[in-house]
Amino acid sequence: MQADPGSIKFSLDRTSILILDADPMSMSILSQILAGFGAKNLYKCTTIEDAKLAAQREFDLIFVDPGASGDGYEFIPWLRRDPSSRNKFSSIMVVTGHTQSTRITSARDSGANFVLAKPLTPTKISARIGWLGRDKRQHVECQSYVGPDRRFKFEGPPQGLEGRREGDLSADLGNASQPNMSQADIDALMQPRRITL
Repeated sequence: MQADPGSIKFSLDRTSILILDADPMSMSILSQILAGFGAKNLYKCTTIEDAKLAAQREFDLIFVDPGASGDGYEFIPWLRRDPSSRNKFSSIMVVTGHTQSTRITSARDSGANFVLAKPLTPTKISARIGWLGRDKRQHVECQSYVGPDRRFKFEGPPQGLEGRREGDLSADLGNASQPNMSQADIDALMQPRRITL
C-alpha cells in the first residue's frame, strides 16, 4: 500500500531554496509555508535578473512563478542550459494560477520537474516535495530540451514510431511460444475460490 503523500514527514532546514515570484503576496504565502517545513535558507527574487544573479549559488529546490505574461518560463531553460550553471539538475517547481493546458505544456517543455497550481496549501506543497523525492526520471539533454524526462511513465515510443532513447524497446512482437489460453481457462482464473487454511 502506498503512503499518503500528505503524511510524509520531512524538514527543509538544510535545503537551499530559490523563489522567483513577482507578486509579493504570493511570495509571502509560499515563504511562510516553506518556513513551516523548517526552511531557513530562502532566497527571494522578484525579477528574472535577480534570480540569475542568485543562481550563481547552488540550490536544492527552485520555485518559479512565470507570472501572467509567462516571462518566468525563460528562466528555467536558461538555468538548465547555461554552461556555468550550478543548478542544471536542481528540482524546479512551477507555481502558477494559470493552469490552461498551454501553460502546463510550457512549464513541462521549459524543463520544470512539476507544476503546482495555486492556491497554495501546506498539503499540496508537501505532496509535491514528496513526489520530487520519489521522482526517478532521468535528466535529458538534447538540442530542443534540457530537463527531467517529460514522460512520467514508460509505455514505449508512440505507435508506429521508432524509439529515440537507448532504453526504448521495439514495438515488434514475436510469435507466441505457446498456444493461447481457451476462454474456459481464462474464466477459471477469474472465478473466486475459497481458500482453506
